Amino acid sequence: MSEPSTFWRDPALPAIEARHVLDGRCHGHAAHSHETFSIGAITAGRSGYLNLRQRQQVAAGSVVLVNPGDLHACNPVAGEPWAYLMFYVDVAWLHECQRQAGLGGGRGWQPCALIHSRAACLYDGLLALYQGLSQPDLLARQQSLVQWGMALVEHLHPLRRPVVNDDRRLGRAEAFIREHCEQPLTLEQLCAVADLSASQLIRSFKRRYGFTPHAFVLDRRLQRARAYLRGGASIAEAAQLAGFADQAHLQRTFKRHLAATPGHYRAHHR
Repeated sequence: MSEPSTFWRDPALPAIEARHVLDGRCHGHAAHSHETFSIGAITAGRSGYLNLRQRQQVAAGSVVLVNPGDLHACNPVAGEPWAYLMFYVDVAWLHECQRQAGLGGGRGWQPCALIHSRAACLYDGLLALYQGLSQPDLLARQQSLVQWGMALVEHLHPLRRPVVNDDRRLGRAEAFIREHCEQPLTLEQLCAVADLSASQLIRSFKRRYGFTPHAFVLDRRLQRARAYLRGGASIAEAAQLAGFADQAHLQRTFKRHLAATPGHYRAHHR
């Protein structure tokens, strides 16, 4: 049986913490505040929502947004079941997202005027973020978080971003990935090689190559794994040599990209 409430934390991603509550009836809240920016998706049922002096009901498909220090609470409606995902995001990290998007300058985090939304992009983005944070590859988790953070600040403060077009710097990142794809890679490494911010690197790389950096890494690792399998390596050996987290990670990636299992591929290349 699933736990009614679970927390997610990752020492490699200290800017965010998540909580997944499957049965909100078990968790009544007195009005409280957080030092973080809090944003959550109601995934089932409905609840009462207090934010400062505003009270309303929120239902499945809704997103709640709470600025740091603001008094708030979400509680069951007449004992009805409800469920939610909640994320607690470091304010300094969000300010950096704002800065990279050309917002806020040196004025610090600019509070959000929105406290509730039914925008599908916000709701779907939170579900995708939670899934992205569970990926075994650190680069994948980092990329998921950066992409979500940039999408969030641009949704809250829409503006046109300048296009970065520097094939030379992107080429350095591409060459680095090709040479080191079998090793654990981080977003910080790729940004340092390209001399680009995380958001610039991800967007410009995808525009230039059709892949995000992590997708390109996975593609390179998959090609290496295929070569190892053709050379007679076992599936476990190929996974380790090609840089996958484990054999199961290779199995999932192989099937998703090639519509075949590594075992089937290996059997037909002996």
